[in-house]
Amino acid sequence: MVQGTKTLNAFVVVVMLGLFLAGLTNGGIVQAFRGFFRLQVAPARLVSDFIAVEGVGPTLLNVAAVGLLGYLFVILNGLRISGAELAALFTMMGFAFFGKTLFNCIPIMLGVSLSALIVKKKPRDYALIAMFGTAMGPLITFIAFELGMRRVFALPGSFVIGVGIGLVMPPLAIAMLRLHQGYNLYNIGLSAGFIGLFTASLSHAAGADILPLTKWSTAAEPLLIAVIPAIALLALFCIVAASPRRAGQGLAEAFRDFRKILTMSGRLPSDFADYVSPKGSLLNAAILGMLFWLGIVLLGAPLNGPVLGSIFTIFGFASFGKHPGNVLPVVFGVVGAIFLFGKDIYAPTPLLAIMFGTALAPLAGEFGPVVGCIAGFLHLVIVDRTSVWHGGMDLYNNGFAAGLTATLIVSIIEWYRSSRSGGE
Repeated sequence: MVQGTKTLNAFVVVVMLGLFLAGLTNGGIVQAFRGFFRLQVAPARLVSDFIAVEGVGPTLLNVAAVGLLGYLFVILNGLRISGAELAALFTMMGFAFFGKTLFNCIPIMLGVSLSALIVKKKPRDYALIAMFGTAMGPLITFIAFELGMRRVFALPGSFVIGVGIGLVMPPLAIAMLRLHQGYNLYNIGLSAGFIGLFTASLSHAAGADILPLTKWSTAAEPLLIAVIPAIALLALFCIVAASPRRAGQGLAEAFRDFRKILTMSGRLPSDFADYVSPKGSLLNAAILGMLFWLGIVLLGAPLNGPVLGSIFTIFGFASFGKHPGNVLPVVFGVVGAIFLFGKDIYAPTPLLAIMFGTALAPLAGEFGPVVGCIAGFLHLVIVDRTSVWHGGMDLYNNGFAAGLTATLIVSIIEWYRSSRSGGE
């Protein structure tokens, strides 16, 4: 397992370094850093495609910086890189394409760490909640730069609010997990959705409605098209490099472990890297990432910030709950609902629902593909509404919707099962 941890460490570090260098070389170093600093103060709520706001170079620099923040947080807390950490890091990097910045992530992570100390736990115990909890980053940016307050009050105020969000995130995350019983992989999305719902309602009561944004790049950038295949190739290289003297056997072992992963439901917590092997989880990630990348390319949809962010998130959760067997039924359900209700598959909400709706993969893994399809179908229906509820402040809007969908379906199934067993 030590060798496996080293492999995952190397994989994460090379991904971050590659994104950093790509960001610097695209358009010039000075322009990249200027755009990066402007992103820190730009509106971040859904859907703020940073590529449409500042371009490719600054966005990739932001992705690398947020990834480095998460990586240092893992190291400082004494955690090893496994499936859960990989999911958290790739989710942070993914949403740094459209919403997360260094500025709006740090206060929340500090707040969650402080909450651990208050209840006499170690910050490492809540480290994953802190990393995923950065979903509420747009609220910090909104208070600091959009509310119209003087900076001398807005900046410290936003920091205090961010710390406060971090303080309440752990109890909410634990309570929300009980609701859907681990069948929504984006559990923090449900937690953040509840916080966002209350903050948006308070803002509305004060006469200042928070409305979602729609900044959506449609330009075809060759560098962005190549990002996912490059990461998939790197994953395969890491599998081979882990067994340099017997590369063929290393790939064979990875494929064997991948087949084991296909038999798992994916219900939280399902750490494929820990329960099966890092090699198997990396192969699963490469396969899933390329499947969704190929689907987007064949569809002719843009590989912009939000779409790339969704594939990054899928890539991360390929080590923590997702595999082809449990995500495809959900995708089919979402696509079916898109066509049945006449939605535009190229519009942001339906397109992202196809990708992020895979948070419901454990339902298909546990109860079968039919339930997975139903879950995907219902997910599209609810996700079309939820972003308005929180004003785009919860970056994991699909996680919010998936949590509601999973709670509905699991409640019905559990009631039916318990009623049948009670009557026998």
